[in-house]
Amino acid sequence: MKIKYDLLKKDNATNARHGMLHTNYGSFETPIFMPVGTQATVKTLSPEELKEINSAVILSNTYHLWLRPGADVIDKAGGLHKFMNYDGPILTDSGGFQVFSLAKNKKKDIVEEGVHFKSHLDGRPLLLTPELSIQIQNKLDSDIAMSFDECPPFPVTYEYMKQSVERTLRWAKRGLAVHSNPNQSLFGIVQGGEFEDLRKWSAIETTKLNFDGYSIGGTSVGEDKPTMYKMIDYAIKYLPEDKPRYLMGVGDPIDILEGVERGIDMFDCVHPTRLARHAHAFTRTGKINLRNLKFKEDFTPIDPTCDCYACKHYTKAYIRHLMVADETFGSRLLSIHNLRFLIRLVEEIREAIDQDKFLEYKQEFINKYQKKDN
Repeated sequence: MKIKYDLLKKDNATNARHGMLHTNYGSFETPIFMPVGTQATVKTLSPEELKEINSAVILSNTYHLWLRPGADVIDKAGGLHKFMNYDGPILTDSGGFQVFSLAKNKKKDIVEEGVHFKSHLDGRPLLLTPELSIQIQNKLDSDIAMSFDECPPFPVTYEYMKQSVERTLRWAKRGLAVHSNPNQSLFGIVQGGEFEDLRKWSAIETTKLNFDGYSIGGTSVGEDKPTMYKMIDYAIKYLPEDKPRYLMGVGDPIDILEGVERGIDMFDCVHPTRLARHAHAFTRTGKINLRNLKFKEDFTPIDPTCDCYACKHYTKAYIRHLMVADETFGSRLLSIHNLRFLIRLVEEIREAIDQDKFLEYKQEFINKYQKKDN
C-alpha cells in the first residue's frame, strides 16, 4: 500500500501537529525524526539497535546505492528491506543533493535532460535524469521515493532560482510519469530559496500534481537560521493538511522545534551520527565534546535524563577514553545516544502537542539547551 497520513491533534496556539503515518511496515506517530542510512546502513548501528531506540522510518540514498552495489543487485536481493534486513519503513532521497554536493571537483552541467557530472568515486562521467532517479528508486522498493530536483546553493540570484524552480517542476512531472511501483509513495519537493513568491509558486504548482506527500527542500545549504525559518513559512501554508510535510536535511534540536511549530511532520539528518564520530553528544544543556579533558574523570552518564543504552551503562570518562583511543565502540555509543536524543525529543513534542503545551515545552527546552551549547 501507499502511505497514509492521519491528523490526530493540532496545537491550539501554533501549527504544530501530532499525526499518524500508516505504512507497509506499521503505523508511526509524527512528528518523527528519521536516521540516515546513506549506503543501506545507519553508520555503526544494526537494525536491531535502531529498533531499540524506537526508530521508525530511516533513509537511504539513491545516488550512493546506484553507484554501489547498483540498483539491479538490490532488486535481485528482493529490495532494500531484505538487502539490509530492516523491517521498518524506508525513504530514499532522489540523489539530487549528492549530485550537487559530491560530484567530482563539483563540476556539473545542468541541462533540461538532467545533470551531467563525474562520479565522486572514480571520476567517470554520469548522467542522472528525473526518470532514472525514479526508476532506481522503484527497484530499491523503498516505501517513500523522492522527486528529482535541483538543490541550488545559497545565495543565488532571483533569476537563477526562478529558472531552477521551473525546471524542478518539469522534472517532477517527468518523474511522476514513469513512477511504476504501486506500493511506493512519491513525494514532491518545493524549492524557491529565500524568495517568497517563488516558494509560493513552487508549493502551489507542486501540490497540483497530487503527490503522496511534500517536502520543503533547499534549506540548510548555507543560509542563516532566520532565513531558513522564513523558507518554511513561505511554503508550508500552501501544502495540504491531509498529507505529510517533510523538512529535508534538518537535525538540530532547536531547528526541529522551529519546524514543528510551523507544521512540519518529518525530519532527517546525518548530523547526529556525524557528531558522534567527532566525539560530540547532545545533552539537555547543549552539545558537549567528550574529547574535552574535563571529562577524563567524569563517571556520570552523557545525559542523566536519557534512557538510551549508552547512558544506562557507560560514563563520559569511558566514552572519552574510547574516542581518544580511536575505538569504534565509542562512536557506536555516541550514535546510539544522539539518535535516541532526537527521537525522544519528538516523542516529548507529540505529548506537548496533545496537551496544548507545545510553546511551553519549546521554550523550556531552548532555555536549558542554550545554557551550555558551545
